[in-house]
Amino acid sequence: MSGCHCHDSTHCKAQDKVEGTISTDVVNQYIWRGQDLGDVSIQPTLGIAYKGFSLSAWGNVGLSDKDDTKELDLTATYTTGGFHIGVTDYWFNSPNDKYFAYKAHETSHVFEGNIGYDFGPLAVNWYTNFAGNDGVNKDGDRAYSSYLELAAPFKLASLDWTATVGAVPFSTSFYATANGFAVTNIGLKACKDIEITKSFSVPLFAGIYANPSTQKAYFTFGFTLHP
Repeated sequence: MSGCHCHDSTHCKAQDKVEGTISTDVVNQYIWRGQDLGDVSIQPTLGIAYKGFSLSAWGNVGLSDKDDTKELDLTATYTTGGFHIGVTDYWFNSPNDKYFAYKAHETSHVFEGNIGYDFGPLAVNWYTNFAGNDGVNKDGDRAYSSYLELAAPFKLASLDWTATVGAVPFSTSFYATANGFAVTNIGLKACKDIEITKSFSVPLFAGIYANPSTQKAYFTFGFTLHP
């Protein structure tokens, strides 16, 4: 989940009128919370927001590899000041490629609750899977897989930067088989709007990410198209 717009760690301010969002990211690699989920991908966003409430849809389709993850996420969020709380229904095309399959042990849906606060210089967010195709812990029981992330935005050299640290607090197979507390995502992303005309610009973004728990590192690049 990439780009320079409101998503995951950054939450949009409440709107006094209904606001719509439509955009798409094109990325060289799909990296999510320190996990490699695919190569070159297109990632569209569609959403509405009103007085702190927002509904959004986000998707991913691989362009360079037909076997890459296909994904459709639906998120409902309430935001007031720096505080937010919400629920996301993630759907992946594996293990079951049928979207309306919700039966236990067969569904590809993952239901996640999220809560967090944006202090300005630092945003703190907590995510927990509470139903669906969750991972298991070391005992083979539902892990209620969780993820904690700290994100700090700053400006430097005419670029907008975000430094991120994310960790899995408990044992789960959902996040690269973390056997307990594990730092899974350390990232540094830069964004810059490239002005095409006086009324149209294209945000470019690039990021370096590392997952200490799997000893993997990634370099991502992409751009966003939006009205």
